[in-house]
Amino acid sequence: MVRDDPGSRPGEGRCRRALPGRPEDWFPARGRVTQVSHTLVLLRHAHAEGWAASDADRALAPHGVDAAGRVAAWLREQGIQPEVALVSAAVRTQQTWMTVAADAGWTVVPVIDAGLYTASPDSALDTIRLTDESVGTLLVLGHNPTIHYLAQILCDGQGDPAAETELLSGFAPASVAVLEVDVPWARLSEGYGRLRAVRPGES
Repeated sequence: MVRDDPGSRPGEGRCRRALPGRPEDWFPARGRVTQVSHTLVLLRHAHAEGWAASDADRALAPHGVDAAGRVAAWLREQGIQPEVALVSAAVRTQQTWMTVAADAGWTVVPVIDAGLYTASPDSALDTIRLTDESVGTLLVLGHNPTIHYLAQILCDGQGDPAAETELLSGFAPASVAVLEVDVPWARLSEGYGRLRAVRPGES
């Protein structure tokens, strides 16, 4: 999979609504979220330099570092305090995490996941499903098109209208989507996230 191709958006143009045919004993009745049990934060890394010895070695550009600081300020305003952070092993994602965490005042130790670098949406979702149920807020820091596509297919189409419009317009570097999830992590599937907020990215 090509990493961070701004022209590759497999889910562009929609927020996925809940699909029929799933086991009712796994999921609550459709409709508005009445009790939020989890918060999922999907973050695309900030802008990286265009060249390195390998794609995975690309470091953040100076304005990408600045943008990561602004992401931290926005997340603080949203009251986000992740208990677990899954971070792609690429240099640019790790550097984004270090800047965001430092500026936000977080002390959580990230899980550096090599698989997130090349993860498809399905495999990234499988990784999320392994999260312990005691975790209230999970942050996943990765790459496009996977992160943007995940945000689109997980949202149920009944979240904040302005946030949904923003999500459908693209997911530039340093974009963030915050979703409320009212099912167990292990059973998270398409259409069972309520989009709460989106921070537009910075190219």
